[in-house]
Amino acid sequence: MTDFPSSHTDLLDAEVATLATIDDDGLPQLTEVWFIHDGGELRLSLNGERFKTANLKARGACSLLILDLANPYRYLEVRGTARVEEDGGELARKVGEKYNADLTAYDGTDDVRYAVTIEPTKVYPVTMRG
Repeated sequence: MTDFPSSHTDLLDAEVATLATIDDDGLPQLTEVWFIHDGGELRLSLNGERFKTANLKARGACSLLILDLANPYRYLEVRGTARVEEDGGELARKVGEKYNADLTAYDGTDDVRYAVTIEPTKVYPVTMRG
């Protein structure tokens, strides 16, 4: 469980975040993702057929950037390592509740979903003057 700075905890309820992973060539790969703040942890339910999931399974290093859409000079960046485990459906359901969506509707019949928990090593709350 991570203690996020109180000045930025409102961002933990944001609609989307930008997930940065590292691809096979060592280059950053960025994707907008749905996420939840669950019991002090940042969690994602990802389809196993996506590049971001393959990147995290091969190299767990990642960063999640949550931008304040009302003030783009304010954001929360969480750098860390992803713990990737098969999602038996529980996390997909929880994330789906936040977004009023069925995440499995985006999956193929043989696709596997993964529960990703970001284990932070650094948390950067940023507020700059515009």
